[in-house]
Amino acid sequence: MAGPAGRTERASEAPTRRQVRGLDGLRGLAALYVVLFHCWLYTFPGYPDSSAPAWLDVLMFGRVAVVFFLVLSGFSLAISPARHGWRSGGAAEFLRRRAWRILPPYWAALVLSLAISWFVVPASHFGPPTALTVLVYGLVAQDVFTAPTPNGAFWSIGVEAELYLLFLLFLYIRRRTNATVLVACVALPVIVGGLTAPGASPVEGDNWLAPHLAPVFVAGMAGAGVVAASERVRRLPWGLFAGLAALPVLVLGVVKGSVWTVNHYFWVDLAIAPAMTMLLAGVATGRPAVLVRLLTTRPVESLGGFSYSLYLIHLPIVLAVIRRVAPHFVAPGLPTFLFTLAVALPVSVTGAWLFSKVFEIPFKRYRSWESLTAALRKRRRP
Repeated sequence: MAGPAGRTERASEAPTRRQVRGLDGLRGLAALYVVLFHCWLYTFPGYPDSSAPAWLDVLMFGRVAVVFFLVLSGFSLAISPARHGWRSGGAAEFLRRRAWRILPPYWAALVLSLAISWFVVPASHFGPPTALTVLVYGLVAQDVFTAPTPNGAFWSIGVEAELYLLFLLFLYIRRRTNATVLVACVALPVIVGGLTAPGASPVEGDNWLAPHLAPVFVAGMAGAGVVAASERVRRLPWGLFAGLAALPVLVLGVVKGSVWTVNHYFWVDLAIAPAMTMLLAGVATGRPAVLVRLLTTRPVESLGGFSYSLYLIHLPIVLAVIRRVAPHFVAPGLPTFLFTLAVALPVSVTGAWLFSKVFEIPFKRYRSWESLTAALRKRRRP
């Protein structure tokens, strides 16, 4: 994913000379939040009316974190095109490089998730994965077809895969028109569809989420224009704008409560995306400076470097600790949550770092089989 997975790259995926610092840090913190969300979610029953202590309610917004990944994905992928007249490096090359970057760690995590789901703990209430699971998830088609999941975090990978297929179309619209037209073309049909649903509140299932979430991806793309904007635009207080844009959504969520918020994620996603986009614009222009300094510290930036691996493998580990290990040592509820933080969190982070060394980083560093195998041969030479 260009959310957890991708760095700031052009549409052809070649690294640019002017990387936008801070985006990897945001990616890492968002992935860490998703881990905490799953520790919370699977410890306390009753979601969205969770039995967790109220002071832990801040951990309930895992869906919002994934929406942030999608905004960040669109933003990151559009940075280099924004600097080059909104032109890509070619459809075939873009898709080849996206597949090279995304699929090897995803498929490795799929094998790991299948093994844990079959032999340790199922990933969902539908039971262990089946042959259909292997087919659907192996083809990254989980947003189109339903099958017992091997890993509950994989739903967003299917969404991003579909958005990558649409990225070049979005880029073409942006190149031929402007950001407003691009956002309108994608968002208006989604909004109209939402308003015409029963009660103006669409009920989302486990798949077909890409059409609903395409506007947040496109919002990120539109926001990437800030990197090539005039100095007057770049100096605007984007961080402040982000806070002001997020405030009404946050207040509404607090007033309405968790159940209403979760049941209306369709609208919450669309409402929070502009604030996320403006936050990214602020970081891309170096403000607020204190946030950028935090995001570019070595630990946070390092976490961002393997955030895709962390996103891919953490949930089977969290489930195994909560359902197979914790019951032998602590009571349900808060003791299990604290135990999970103490065990599953470091194991997930360390495991993801090791996993990335084998299945993620080599595919970021070397951009083809030829360069990868040549590097491996060189290492084996005495």
